[in-house]
Amino acid sequence: MVIGIPKEIKEGENRVSLTPAGVHTLTRAGHTVFIETMAGKGSGIADEEYIREGAGIVKAHEEVFSQSKLVVKVKEPLEDEWPLLKKGQILFTYLHLASSQRLTEALLERKIVGVAYETVQDKDNRLPLLVPMSEVAGRMSIQVAMRYLETDYNGRGILLSGVPGVPPAEVVILGCGVVGLNAVKIAAGLGAHVTVFDISHERLKYIDDILHGNVTTIYSTPFAIQKAISYADVVIGAVLVTGARAPVLVTEQMVSRMKPGSVIVDVSVDQGGCVETIRPTTHQEPVYAMFNVLHYGVPNIPAAVPRTSTYALTNATLPYVAAIANKGIKAAASEDASLASGINLADNVVTHPAVALSFGMKWRPWNKVI
Repeated sequence: MVIGIPKEIKEGENRVSLTPAGVHTLTRAGHTVFIETMAGKGSGIADEEYIREGAGIVKAHEEVFSQSKLVVKVKEPLEDEWPLLKKGQILFTYLHLASSQRLTEALLERKIVGVAYETVQDKDNRLPLLVPMSEVAGRMSIQVAMRYLETDYNGRGILLSGVPGVPPAEVVILGCGVVGLNAVKIAAGLGAHVTVFDISHERLKYIDDILHGNVTTIYSTPFAIQKAISYADVVIGAVLVTGARAPVLVTEQMVSRMKPGSVIVDVSVDQGGCVETIRPTTHQEPVYAMFNVLHYGVPNIPAAVPRTSTYALTNATLPYVAAIANKGIKAAASEDASLASGINLADNVVTHPAVALSFGMKWRPWNKVI
């Protein structure tokens, strides 16, 4: 199979979807891999490293799409890339379709097979292709919040850890999945006072057990969240419903009552966000103020540490890329239910129920379409 790796064009996106080790695996299996020139530069990977492992380097962004049966990306295709996709082509990337009806309709119109990293789900309901980037985003969310609490950024001027005689920052984390757990670890490790919410008693118990009671765990209800938001210095949005839009847990009214200079980092913004006042921002202009509260809504947080993120992502995605290339999407998905759950759309049909529900669309099982 011919596999194309385009350079990411989203603002601030320096990750690349395949490492030289990944190229080595695919070319040794007899596949052709085309890499757009300079695609790996942001992650510190030179074209020559890809060439040594058997990749072909192409100069034009359009050429990667035109020559490839399987296009592997990091982020969803932007509007300029939509016309480059062709019928029957397989696109394997983070799609986050539930956050954009325009993108969903555009990909349906192109009649491609869209396989989303974020909905690949194994038999234990884990999301193996979301985990590595969620780990990075969760850890970075606290790093980001620390920075914006400083007065240089119009924050409250609070040291996250506090010092002897002065209390630490109050950090409220909504959700204790992979993002939330990693945010909890970093915030608690730095000495903040951390309160974490979830609707799973098992997850709350797990947090309590591993952190030996150093974190306050609260079952998530609107009343409890409202109370915690009012005293928070930092709010981390870490809510995920697989394939669907994130539920809004923090209303505009709650935000309006937050302390001046407090910080919201909504990691779930790529699925619409769990804070009513959040909107997507960029690495170039990452924050905006509303009600004197700083909002950080960058949807591709791990792009700020691209080398770490690129290698972590390829470690997770490569087995699936190889399976699609070796067997074709139909056979690979038939043999692996986790890969099948990643198929969001095919040939002008939505094939994931959560995506369909987000927009009131009809859906059909992928194996009735492909």
